[in-house]
Amino acid sequence: MSVYLIVQFLVLAGETRTPDELTKQLEELLANYSFDFYRLSLQPKSPGGTKGTALASRWPNGWRDLYAAKKYALVDPVARMLALSHRPFRLRDAVSRQRSDPKRTRMQRMMQDAARHGVTDGYVFPIHGRTGLLGSMMVGGRPVDLSPTEIALFDAVAKKTMWRFLEVRGCASGIEGTETLDADLTRREIDVVSYLAEGLTSPEIAKALQISSHTVDWYIHGLQEKMSAKNRQHVVALALRKGFVT
Repeated sequence: MSVYLIVQFLVLAGETRTPDELTKQLEELLANYSFDFYRLSLQPKSPGGTKGTALASRWPNGWRDLYAAKKYALVDPVARMLALSHRPFRLRDAVSRQRSDPKRTRMQRMMQDAARHGVTDGYVFPIHGRTGLLGSMMVGGRPVDLSPTEIALFDAVAKKTMWRFLEVRGCASGIEGTETLDADLTRREIDVVSYLAEGLTSPEIAKALQISSHTVDWYIHGLQEKMSAKNRQHVVALALRKGFVT
């Protein structure tokens, strides 16, 4: 492929005026590189969470429903890699780099299900800001081998596209501030309440955070006291109201 197409996108993206126009240009670029599916999203506030804001996406039919039904958010190797990696990585490497993880079998099963839906490989581009991981772009479908130059340019595409989406929607100036934690809650408390907001039970939260159910309940009790909440549902309601989770 010609890197000219990527460079051209980077120039034209800055001239777009609407999200639809930007989406069209991005999809044309990805089609030229034979990527069938993609997702550009802001990072959820809990590791492995499913409530990140999708700015633009195209997924295989039925994949999101299967992902939710099998609770793959608890083992998603891409989400785990995003929490650790500052550089782009290949989709097929997400599991192989986590050989010692006790949930590796479920990770492999997830990737097999994804392949059955047409996502056999792809690339993931983390997008960082001064407060940490802000979002990511994943492109995938059939295997496509990008050169190091193309990977670097697609990394620029991910950043340019995310910020341009936020600019045309008028919310770019405050996005990094939304990731700053309020001093009243610790990072672990944010993780617990975020999973609560996703409907997970104490045992499921324990598995996701690799702690005991007793410890999860201890955190929830502490959150109830700290937030003057009557129960865990009230904790979630207050957290949503104060912007701790979205």
